[in-house]
Amino acid sequence: MTSLGSSAPPIGAHVQIKGGLARGGLAYTDAVGARAVQVFVGNPRGWKASAGDPAQDAAFTAGCAERGVPSFIHTPFLVNVGSPSAATVEQSIATLRHNLTRGAQLGVQGVVVHAGSAVGADRYEAALAQLHEELLPVLDELPEGAPRLLVEPTAGGGRSLAATVEDLGPYLAALDGHPAVGVCFDTCHAWAAGHDFSVPGGMTATLDALVATVGPGRLGLVHANDSLDACGSTRDRHTTIGAGSIGTAPFAELLTHPALAGVPVVVETPSADDGHTKDIALLGALRDEAPQVG
Repeated sequence: MTSLGSSAPPIGAHVQIKGGLARGGLAYTDAVGARAVQVFVGNPRGWKASAGDPAQDAAFTAGCAERGVPSFIHTPFLVNVGSPSAATVEQSIATLRHNLTRGAQLGVQGVVVHAGSAVGADRYEAALAQLHEELLPVLDELPEGAPRLLVEPTAGGGRSLAATVEDLGPYLAALDGHPAVGVCFDTCHAWAAGHDFSVPGGMTATLDALVATVGPGRLGLVHANDSLDACGSTRDRHTTIGAGSIGTAPFAELLTHPALAGVPVVVETPSADDGHTKDIALLGALRDEAPQVG
């Protein structure tokens, strides 16, 4: 296993922002020891767009820069550009534009979006065609220096457009391999989709397959989450690192894989009882205690 040395991935969390992005978010960042942060910039389960608070925005951006903490936005869960509903597609595109604009204002590195679903049977090709028609123009509009759109494969339930890392091949092809598109890899989702990390080398093989599918440099963020369910369950239920069916060892393998050099990692695990503090510390120990090479 190879140590990443000075390019070791920074580890953080999806942070709570009660009280505002800066007032609440930065306080939470410091409290849990996060070295990378992910936030929502609106209701994660609704369509209503928020303009934000200019003072809070500026303080958040400055605070992240002062701390050397990379930041990310996660889009609302309703976004699905592959939907058969024209209204859902329209709302999804508007929400993506809004979140990418907010991301540019906040100086984030990436905006995470779930890969989405075709919803109905026999709609896979039609849904990919919708991605090309509806999402590609949004990507072409992005100015230089804008955050990347990071596509996150889902757990595989329903008619998922991308669950396994190999599914990202046709997904990115539908977007013409646009340079503004990256990948967010979620360990719980990949496990639920059937990638078996329980065998030694399982995580390495999965990440190798990811790079082989999308190419080097596409991985922009990792969600490190254990799972309450078995491999291949297609169920997306996160739990504390080491307390679920994935266990601890695969996360050590994850954090020392060459594809993670400099790539931020955030936990989306339960935050009660200092959960994020403990998970960040555990992942940091797994990363830092890896055998040194060279």
